[in-house]
Amino acid sequence: MISPLKARNLHRDLGYFYIGLIISFAFSGILMNHREHWHPEKYTVETKAIAVKLPPEEEISEKYAEELGKKLGIDDKIRRHNVKKGTFKISFEKHDVEIDMETGKGEIVSFVKTPIISQTMKLHKSTSNWWIYYSDIFGLSLITIAFTGAIMIPAGKFTFKKRGWKLALAGLIIPLLILIFV
Repeated sequence: MISPLKARNLHRDLGYFYIGLIISFAFSGILMNHREHWHPEKYTVETKAIAVKLPPEEEISEKYAEELGKKLGIDDKIRRHNVKKGTFKISFEKHDVEIDMETGKGEIVSFVKTPIISQTMKLHKSTSNWWIYYSDIFGLSLITIAFTGAIMIPAGKFTFKKRGWKLALAGLIIPLLILIFV
């Protein structure tokens, strides 16, 4: 068994080492929880009115959508296009285009990634092998921090044996209940 002093030292050093990552993960986790409400990875920079002459709907193809995007000054990759309820829509990586089929009037909405927030969320969702292994080590370190925190107070009424286990159990039961009932 590890001594309380060694537990305290390990707890402190791992905590110091991972403080930036803990804050980054906590921050990006909060943002990820609410991404459907405010789309933090897209930030509207500009909305520009346009007027174009469109061909009949049956002549609109992906190639036409790409060429129209280039004519409108859009040079990023096309994602999809469609005509729905009289509106021609083209979605690019950094732009959305909507044009009324009858009038040819529409708009281009340009997006950029929100600085810092977007990069933090990218880390949270990363699937690179290097990042996954680093995150696994981080997860194991958090488990170590939890255990060393539980045993670093050697005596008294606030030890893990006397009081801490009840709080730890409550902290475990809440996510389990959410998994079961939500």
